[in-house]
Amino acid sequence: MELYYSPKFIKSYSRLPKRIKSLTEQKEKIFTEDYFNKILQTHKLHGDFVGFWAFSVNRNYRIVFDFIGKNVIRFYDIGTHDIYK
Repeated sequence: MELYYSPKFIKSYSRLPKRIKSLTEQKEKIFTEDYFNKILQTHKLHGDFVGFWAFSVNRNYRIVFDFIGKNVIRFYDIGTHDIYK
Protein backbone atom coordinates (compact mmCIF):
# COMPACT_ATOMS: atom_id res chain seq x y z
CA MET A 1 0.00 0.00 0.00
CA GLU A 2 1.15 3.52 -0.79
CA LEU A 3 0.21 6.29 1.61
CA TYR A 4 0.21 9.99 0.78
CA TYR A 5 -0.43 13.01 2.98
CA SER A 6 -2.31 16.01 1.63
CA PRO A 7 -0.98 19.49 2.45
CA LYS A 8 -4.14 19.99 4.55
CA PHE A 9 -3.36 16.86 6.58
CA ILE A 10 0.25 17.93 7.12
CA LYS A 11 -0.83 21.36 8.34
CA SER A 12 -3.50 19.95 10.68
CA TYR A 13 -1.13 17.28 12.00
CA SER A 14 1.54 19.85 12.80
CA ARG A 15 -0.91 21.65 15.11
CA LEU A 16 -1.84 18.58 17.16
CA PRO A 17 -0.74 18.07 20.76
CA LYS A 18 2.25 15.73 21.15
CA ARG A 19 0.20 12.97 22.78
CA ILE A 20 -2.25 12.96 19.85
CA LYS A 21 0.63 12.86 17.36
CA SER A 22 2.05 9.84 19.17
CA LEU A 23 -1.32 8.09 19.19
CA THR A 24 -1.80 8.94 15.52
CA GLU A 25 1.48 7.22 14.66
CA GLN A 26 0.36 4.10 16.53
CA LYS A 27 -2.98 4.06 14.72
CA GLU A 28 -1.30 4.68 11.37
CA LYS A 29 0.81 1.57 11.91
CA ILE A 30 -2.36 -0.48 12.52
CA PHE A 31 -3.99 1.17 9.50
CA THR A 32 -1.14 0.24 7.14
CA GLU A 33 -1.46 -3.40 8.21
CA ASP A 34 -5.26 -3.56 7.97
CA TYR A 35 -7.29 -0.43 7.29
CA PHE A 36 -10.49 -2.13 8.39
CA ASN A 37 -9.15 -3.29 11.76
CA LYS A 38 -11.99 -3.03 14.32
CA ILE A 39 -9.82 -0.89 16.60
CA LEU A 40 -9.88 1.90 14.00
CA GLN A 41 -13.67 2.00 13.54
CA THR A 42 -13.19 2.75 9.83
CA HIS A 43 -16.35 4.03 8.17
CA LYS A 44 -17.60 5.73 5.00
CA LEU A 45 -18.52 9.39 5.17
CA HIS A 46 -21.63 11.00 3.71
CA GLY A 47 -22.90 14.42 2.69
CA ASP A 48 -20.13 16.80 1.64
CA PHE A 49 -17.62 14.00 2.21
CA VAL A 50 -19.07 11.34 -0.10
CA GLY A 51 -16.15 9.28 -1.41
CA PHE A 52 -14.13 9.77 1.76
CA TRP A 53 -13.61 7.46 4.70
CA ALA A 54 -12.54 8.11 8.28
CA PHE A 55 -11.03 6.19 11.16
CA SER A 56 -10.66 6.98 14.83
CA VAL A 57 -7.43 8.05 16.46
CA ASN A 58 -9.27 8.29 19.80
CA ARG A 59 -12.74 9.34 20.96
CA ASN A 60 -12.26 12.89 19.68
CA TYR A 61 -9.83 12.76 16.74
CA ARG A 62 -10.38 11.28 13.29
CA ILE A 63 -8.34 10.88 10.13
CA VAL A 64 -10.23 11.49 6.89
CA PHE A 65 -8.84 9.62 3.90
CA ASP A 66 -9.70 8.45 0.43
CA PHE A 67 -8.60 5.79 -2.00
CA ILE A 68 -6.90 7.44 -4.98
CA GLY A 69 -5.91 4.21 -6.70
CA LYS A 70 -5.51 0.51 -6.14
CA ASN A 71 -3.66 0.23 -2.84
CA VAL A 72 -3.04 4.00 -2.88
CA ILE A 73 -4.46 6.00 0.02
CA ARG A 74 -4.35 9.70 0.77
CA PHE A 75 -4.74 11.05 4.29
CA TYR A 76 -6.84 14.14 3.61
CA ASP A 77 -7.23 15.69 7.07
CA ILE A 78 -7.00 15.02 10.80
CA GLY A 79 -8.83 16.61 13.70
CA THR A 80 -11.93 16.58 15.86
CA HIS A 81 -15.42 16.34 14.40
CA ASP A 82 -15.01 19.99 13.39
CA ILE A 83 -13.11 18.80 10.30
CA TYR A 84 -16.44 17.64 8.86
CA LYS A 85 -17.75 21.19 8.68
